[in-house]
Amino acid sequence: MNKYTHSFHERANGLADSFILEHYSLSELNFETVSHYREQFARAKPGHPWNSLETKEFLYKIGAWGKLRDSSKEGLTLAGLVMFSEERIITEVLPQYFLEYREYDGAKAAGWAKRFTSQDGTWSGNAYDFYFRVLAELERHVWLEEGRDLLAEALANAIVHADYGEEGGITVEKEDGAFRFANPGRFRLPIEAAMAGQMSNLRNPNIFKMFLLIDVCKRAGSGLKRMHDWQERALVQPVDILQQMNPDRTIVTLCPLLFPAEAGATIETEINESLQQQEQAWIEHGADQHDVDFGSNEANYVNKELNSVIIEQNSVNNSTNSLNREENSVKNEVDSVNIPSRSVNKGANSVNKTPNSVNNAISVDEREEEERNEAIDERLWEMAELARRKKRLAPAVMEEMIVRLCCERPLRLKELATLLERTPDGLRTNYLGKLVDEGKIRLKYPDQPNHPRQAYIGVKER
Repeated sequence: MNKYTHSFHERANGLADSFILEHYSLSELNFETVSHYREQFARAKPGHPWNSLETKEFLYKIGAWGKLRDSSKEGLTLAGLVMFSEERIITEVLPQYFLEYREYDGAKAAGWAKRFTSQDGTWSGNAYDFYFRVLAELERHVWLEEGRDLLAEALANAIVHADYGEEGGITVEKEDGAFRFANPGRFRLPIEAAMAGQMSNLRNPNIFKMFLLIDVCKRAGSGLKRMHDWQERALVQPVDILQQMNPDRTIVTLCPLLFPAEAGATIETEINESLQQQEQAWIEHGADQHDVDFGSNEANYVNKELNSVIIEQNSVNNSTNSLNREENSVKNEVDSVNIPSRSVNKGANSVNKTPNSVNNAISVDEREEEERNEAIDERLWEMAELARRKKRLAPAVMEEMIVRLCCERPLRLKELATLLERTPDGLRTNYLGKLVDEGKIRLKYPDQPNHPRQAYIGVKER
């Protein structure tokens, strides 16, 4: 147990998540997480003056960074570490820290249909990313919006009220029709008082504040009351709360109305028939098979690595072919385009002379390619119509639509956001990362996640 862990336990009854870690700087943060949080904050509060602050000052305002007034020392707060750092760094201070999501499937030998933890190394492992990663999974199973809201409330409740110095960690588990949210530590109020909406005695007020600022949480003390008030219309059974001792642990179980199989089948049929009809109509409007394959035939795709105009040996900037290479230079005195005898503006050779003009009408090939791209774009627009019509589309249907769109041609995040009328941030958080992990789509530049021309490509089933 290091000195920070020891100090944390000494302050168990204080505002533990405000504890300042003097030697933990901004470099300990996962900046993709911080960037995502700032996007959520700006969306929730577009005119807020904090949006223009530099990173450190912004983190100070929300409680993720602290300053020791009497010594001028500063550093991450425990809340900032848990929310925005990475698992390996968090466990240096909180050795018991652990997050887990799992779905039980009795038909499988291993028992789990899906499982990820803060330790698996495929994501940051911090509490903030855990919230959105788990939420995307939960929403896939629940039909009513109220049910989804209650699951989100229970998830945030577990993160906000967890005692991160205790054993067991936070686990979210789906088994049949039940969702269990377990966190270390017990409520600081009697359950009856919490259900009545009395002011909560928060264990982690700064973590709560961070969620509150992006509209994930409501006022303190309202979470369990909302679960109690909504349970009749959104849950199959009343909310079940169990508090254990040795070690202290709270388990909240919700049984929401799940996504009905018959409703799911109806919606899936609707989208399948719609897309098939649109595909047939598009083909009948004069597109030949070459046009149909243009967007999805990877072998012919203009950006395929072997054919890419950017590939090194074909690059216009390749040292051998470079326009700036001395012997090829456009400024080379002998070959200069500016000397009178070779001038590009010389009458007979002028690039502006009508037959050779670069401003002349577009060639037939270019025209055909432009028409082909327009046809593909029109097809994509039609394929995505259902998403634009239904703002609360079932997650399974949205995922299928994204995969089909990306199978037509590589699509950038902004293009998908426009086609589906969803926010780029929402698509990335709730769908794209998951689909990439499952191998249903892939990155165009897998080794450069932040490539300015990054796009998503559908992976066809074999």
